[in-house]
Amino acid sequence: MEKELLKMNTPAADGFHMPGEFEEHAGTFLIWPVRPGSWTNGGREAAPVFAQLASEISRTEQLYLLVDGAHRACAEELIRRARAERIPGANADAGEDGGTSEKGGITFLDIPTDDAWARDVGPTFVRNDAGEVRGISWKFNAWGGDFDGLYQDYEQDDAAAKRMCETLKLPCYDAGDFVLEGGSIHADGEGTVVVTEACLLSKGRNPKLTKEEIEEKLKSYLGAEKVIWLPSGIYNDETNEHVDNVFAFTAPGEAVLAWCDDEEDPQYAMSRADLAVLEKVTDAKGRKIRVRKLPVPSKPVCMTQEEVDSFVFEEGEDQREAGERLAASYVNFYICNGKVLVPQFGDPADETAVETLEEAFPDRKIVPVPARAIIVGGGNIHCITQQIPAGNRAPENIHRGVTV
Repeated sequence: MEKELLKMNTPAADGFHMPGEFEEHAGTFLIWPVRPGSWTNGGREAAPVFAQLASEISRTEQLYLLVDGAHRACAEELIRRARAERIPGANADAGEDGGTSEKGGITFLDIPTDDAWARDVGPTFVRNDAGEVRGISWKFNAWGGDFDGLYQDYEQDDAAAKRMCETLKLPCYDAGDFVLEGGSIHADGEGTVVVTEACLLSKGRNPKLTKEEIEEKLKSYLGAEKVIWLPSGIYNDETNEHVDNVFAFTAPGEAVLAWCDDEEDPQYAMSRADLAVLEKVTDAKGRKIRVRKLPVPSKPVCMTQEEVDSFVFEEGEDQREAGERLAASYVNFYICNGKVLVPQFGDPADETAVETLEEAFPDRKIVPVPARAIIVGGGNIHCITQQIPAGNRAPENIHRGVTV
């Protein structure tokens, strides 16, 4: 009966809305990287970074790590190393032995996926005023389906959100054929959702729906009162310019925007077009949004020939090219309990990004994470994580609390 109900109603009709990422979490989803067409050398370089993230996140909240049996031992060992080595200056919340805090732990889940983009294939979570949490399963088509999707076989990715909710014993809304990824939406938790026109109006997602119809879908599923449409995302972003690469709420009424001062860079005009929109609008509560400018790397981050040679692509899969500019952005950070995990690219702007986020998050630790191995996969820290908001009960799982 409950499953039937969730198909008939929408979250907004049931009194649910999407919380802000900066609100308290019950946990985070992460998926171990193994796809040879996405990750160099089958994930050999990316895996230690995922382990660092797993170590950091699991110190303050429960981490749910999707990893198959063939790769679990490797994941466990790399997480142990990450805890022993630590990210410099990052782990003041942990005990002297580097162990997990009482607030967190790691749960291993053997749920199959086609790749590791938890933000986009995992459920988007909503919560009501009573504190009940439910998930939403969007239609996933690898960022464009037959039109401009990045790989052809994505059935396991499309099924993952429901399986993740089932494992946590959380109800899940089925969005049917409405195509959406978690990285294409950002919410302030108070009725405002921000998206990009480049992504949500792309021909590979919902071409039969008008902009107004898409907006109504967002309001009905995310409990939004207002949708703000930015024109663009980050230049050359293969997701058709997800919003989470260019804009993020840091608090109600406050946000960061990816910024470029080089007039010769394509990002220069794109960021200014977005700022022009943000300067004219108010959020759902009638507030002007305070926007902090977060610089993009001062030098374009590009694919090397060595990295290209380390991929193994399937038939029909989007392939890489040496010299290809990657959509590197510091806005693709992840907010978890007590800290913000921000990508670093070995660029002079790394330090400026950390300083800007320290100002935006005065009550959180800013943890810099070397992210070259992730950006070559096509996304970054926010793209590979998905938060589970805190509610009136923790997600249930028979493996909850298993640690390494």
